[in-house]
Amino acid sequence: MLERGNRPTVTTIRQRWASRSIPISRRIAEVSLQFGLGADTIHSTVGPARIVTGPGRLVALVGPSGGGKSSVLAGLKARFPNACEVQRVQFPADRSVIDAVASHRPLSEALSLVTACGLGEARLWVRPFDSLSDGEKFRARLARAVGLHLRGDAASPLLCDEFCSGLHRRVARAIAYNLRKLTTRRRLNVVVASSNEDVLTDLQPDQVVYLGSDGTSRCIERPTTSRPVSFRRRLRIERGSKRDYDAFSAMHYRTGEELGFVDRVYVLRDGAQGEHLGIVVYAHGPLELSLRNRATQGRFKCNPKRLNAQLRILRRLVVHPDVRGCGLGHYLVRETLPLLKKPFVECLAGMGTINPVFEKAGMQRIGCCPTTPGQRAAMRRLEEFGVDPLGPEFVAQVCRRPRVRRLVTDFVTQWYTATTAAGPERTARQSPQFLARTFRSLIGSRPVYYLWHHKGKPFDAVPDSGQDESPIVGPQSNRNRKRKEQHP
Repeated sequence: MLERGNRPTVTTIRQRWASRSIPISRRIAEVSLQFGLGADTIHSTVGPARIVTGPGRLVALVGPSGGGKSSVLAGLKARFPNACEVQRVQFPADRSVIDAVASHRPLSEALSLVTACGLGEARLWVRPFDSLSDGEKFRARLARAVGLHLRGDAASPLLCDEFCSGLHRRVARAIAYNLRKLTTRRRLNVVVASSNEDVLTDLQPDQVVYLGSDGTSRCIERPTTSRPVSFRRRLRIERGSKRDYDAFSAMHYRTGEELGFVDRVYVLRDGAQGEHLGIVVYAHGPLELSLRNRATQGRFKCNPKRLNAQLRILRRLVVHPDVRGCGLGHYLVRETLPLLKKPFVECLAGMGTINPVFEKAGMQRIGCCPTTPGQRAAMRRLEEFGVDPLGPEFVAQVCRRPRVRRLVTDFVTQWYTATTAAGPERTARQSPQFLARTFRSLIGSRPVYYLWHHKGKPFDAVPDSGQDESPIVGPQSNRNRKRKEQHP
């Protein structure tokens, strides 16, 4: 039985808590009496009005579990009814992740968003949302929420509770870094809540609200500066080998293609004994490329000796999916180009139309290679056979139908011969399944050609005229190639 006198009664406690959104039961009143809780106990001392939101601003609520972060976000949702909440974002059941993210914007923007939000692998882009892991679902929700936010009311903030709480901390820092970039570049209006202060360095919020478990709070305005991701200072670039690439090959969108005549391999390591986060592979280039001949005014045309002495091709660049979008790719390329000690380095990049990583590294974009006559002819023949190279039965049809398998083998053989030599010998060792996957990766490819000169010499860019451009394979080139194969 509660004592009376100077102490408040259950009735007075209920009156004091009358403004709460939940009903004040007798138990709440008795707990308040016994433990000295006031009516402001579950009120955060930070009201939504003290949080300054707006386009280009990022606000972080930081504090322990139970510190009132969710209550503050709920107050912001009440203040901005049109605010998008990441944790409430729904995905259509019949659409892939990439179809549901920024569907009103070009594909390049959608890919940029999913990569920035931690989904850096193409195999995840084409999956339905329900097939993702919990961590991947959070990243997909964040990407879709950013796309919806870009389409909605800029005055209403994007709200994210438990920001990156269940992710590996390096992944969380990478996403925080990318979200800061998106907020600045796309003028996002973002409020995130997290129990982990380690994301603040990369998040670089304009305002930090520290919430204590005792209901106290501090609001701090912080200037934002452009700086590398926090773990960049630990990175080391070391010489590697083709064996190091084995761990990265599955992360590359062209897993079926061979590397050719490899010259140098460099790996990006997280600390002296840490995990490899990236790899770049440099190899000997194909004997003839029309865009190379145009850019260098025929310097290497029909001259394999000069080509071998003065030029290398960047054959592969792979960054771990967890840290893509943090600038590690162009950092690795920029730092390793001079280490080759070759006047020219070129690159044919299938992702060049989407990601300007090689331009940021100092290479010059020369032009985009249109589809070749060989690609168009192969597609016409497949259409005559009633075969869809993107269909689920394509690999099985290559294995089952000799004419389809012969077409695929001839196409891949020509590509090997034009780029890395020894085409028939290579395809003879490869299974129909492997050839089918390689064909699929090549048939729609329109790579961008890049060229780098050690003195920073500018080259004439080639407009995308729509004319056919492909590696040139002539009789003389074939003879030279056989000699080079004997004496690499």
